[in-house]
This record gives sequence, C-alpha cells and structure tokens, in this order.
Amino acid sequence: MDGALDSPARTARAAGRILRTAQVNGRDPDAASQIRDALGAEPMALLALFVTPDADFDTLLAGVASAWPDTPLIACTTAGELGRNGYETGEIVAVAFPAADFYIETLEIPDLAQIEDQVLIDAVIQTRTTLSERAPEAWSEFAFLMVDGLSLAEERLTTLLATGLGSMPLFGGSSGDGTRFAETQIHFGGAARRNAAVVALVRSRAPVKVFTLDHLEPTETRMVVTGARPEERIVTEINAEPAAAEYARLLGKDPHQLDPFIFAAHPVVVRLGDVHHVRAIQRVNDAGELVFFSAINEGMVLTLADHADIAEHLEDRLGAMQEDGAPVEILACDCILRRIEAEQSQKARAISEILRRHNVTGFSTYGEQIGALHVNQTLTGVAFFRPEDDTN
Repeated sequence: MDGALDSPARTARAAGRILRTAQVNGRDPDAASQIRDALGAEPMALLALFVTPDADFDTLLAGVASAWPDTPLIACTTAGELGRNGYETGEIVAVAFPAADFYIETLEIPDLAQIEDQVLIDAVIQTRTTLSERAPEAWSEFAFLMVDGLSLAEERLTTLLATGLGSMPLFGGSSGDGTRFAETQIHFGGAARRNAAVVALVRSRAPVKVFTLDHLEPTETRMVVTGARPEERIVTEINAEPAAAEYARLLGKDPHQLDPFIFAAHPVVVRLGDVHHVRAIQRVNDAGELVFFSAINEGMVLTLADHADIAEHLEDRLGAMQEDGAPVEILACDCILRRIEAEQSQKARAISEILRRHNVTGFSTYGEQIGALHVNQTLTGVAFFRPEDDTN
C-alpha cells in the first residue's frame, strides 16, 4: 500500500520498507480502528505506539489491544512525534514489526522503585537466551527501551540493562508530556503504568545500526556543581553561588529570563572519558535551583556548549550512514530540547524535511538511552538497511 489511504490514518509500506507505520490525529475518536485499517492483518511480532499526551491514552490502548489481542503492545506518551511530515504534534504514530522479519521478546519492569539489581540482570540474560533460542543466529539484533520520563531512574536502569545485554546494543527514549513535565505514561502488559519501563529485545532480518548524534561542541566556559540533591536531579549551587543566578550570570542573562528556550540554546555538557555528554536543564524551581533531565552530582564540572547548525549537522550525519548503503528507514528518539532549538532558530521546517526524506519515525523524549548511558539533547535510534535477500 503506497501513498495515502482514504481514511484519516496513513501508512507507509513502500517497496523495501521493513517496518509498517501508521499515523492518526490524537483527538480522533476512532483512532484505534483507523490504525487497525491502516496496518492491516499482517501478523506482527510487536506493535509500538508513540502517543500525544492530548489523546485519551487508556481508551486508545484498549481499542488497539482489542484489535490485536495476540500481539505484544507497548506504548508511551510523548513530547512530540516523528511522523510522515517530520516533526509532528498531537498525533499518534504506530510502528509495527512484522512477524516475517522480526523475532522479539519483551521484558517488563512495572516498578522502577522496586528493582533488585541482580534479579533484573538475570531476567535480561534469560530473556536474551530465550530470544536466541527462537531466532535465526545470523539475524541482526538490538534492544529498544521505553521508560517513564519523570521516573528519575534512567541512569541506574540503563546500567543494569546493559550489563545483562552484553554485546546487544541498546537504545531508547524517556516518555514525555509535551512541555508540561507533569505526567507521563507507559503501556505494556495490558495496562497503563507510571514509574515503569519495558524493553524489547529484537532480532531483525534486516541489518541494523544503533547510533546517536548531537551537534554540540564544548567551549572554554566551565562551572562546578558545589551543591546538589542528586536523587532529585537538582543543582542548588554552582561555583558556590545560587545555581540559577550563577548560570544566568555566565550567560549574561537575567535569571528571570531562564526558560526552556534558553536551556536549549545554552546547554551544558560533562566529560565522560574522551566524550562529552549533555546534562540538560529542564527548568528553574521556585527556590531558584536548576532541575536537570539527567544525573547530576556535587563536584561535577559542567562546560557550556556551542551549537553547530542543527539542520546541516543532521543532514551530514544521516547522509554519512549511506556509506554502508542507504538505510531503508530509521526508528528514533529525539530530545525535546532539539525540537525547541529547531523551532527557536526557525530550522524546524528544514529538519522536518530531512527526517521525512530519511524515513525517520519515532518520538520526542525527555531523555535518550544509548548503551549504559542516559543522555540528553541527542537524536538516538536504529537504522534498518535492506536485507541482502530482499527482492523488492
């Protein structure tokens, strides 16, 4: 089924595509049946939904689950969607993994506050063993994580998952709530959940490449975290001064001007080995403290970062993947701060066109996961390449 359908939903099944995707407006009262009609009756190893927080999450998932009672279903709310037109807002994007091309085992983590380290590691190892026993050994593999974006638990979770996964590459995204940061949801096992996560271990007939990219370069401006509450991801002091005021001073800004646009335009990074990773700021709380999207500790040295052109960088990096043969499509998690920056710099339309042209599907997140790391302000995902035996 190439091109648009007559229904409000749209599906992408161009020749050679391995995933099946559908998209419908989040306020459509008939969204579940529109998705069903768009995806058709092909058996699926997994169905993943990226759902605008404007949708009726429970009703939608109940309808989708009834349409595919025998298909594992995972879903999360988003900070925006990546769909047929690139950046989308207010949409539901469904991604189906056809059973002919995938073997998938899911591992559910219903309460991130109750994780026992070795129990989870053992469960990951057992799940991977089960997948290996079922799936062709020669097929490629990766793991895809959905995790509550307000859980404050991503760092510990990714460390444990990576330990159990071994050489299997992991990527994922933290669920979102637009720019409200109030309530996010995950769905698996037939129910909506909070403070939870689900990871899909995947074997794919198509060759894959898990990747991450960002367009930031560290400057010479550094600051030291001298006061923090790590369990809350809150920095109380920078350079022995109130955190928000000192960050604003370094930028030459009024502390009362600090907002998501400023944070996206002036990110801070931390050096881990030879690589810098963003420690993105979410907001200023009522006490004038900085609330971060990821782990922060006293003594950490933060460095202000500059931006390359976000659209040019994205085009260059996605284009570079074609050295191995052009990817058929990409499943991606894109930080909400990248979207905010793109809109602020009037690059959103250009980026949307790049995402559309490279067949990128996914969602905007409150953070991304790559291997054992929880990161921010990246686009992280998996690229699917045409199988050697594909005759389409």
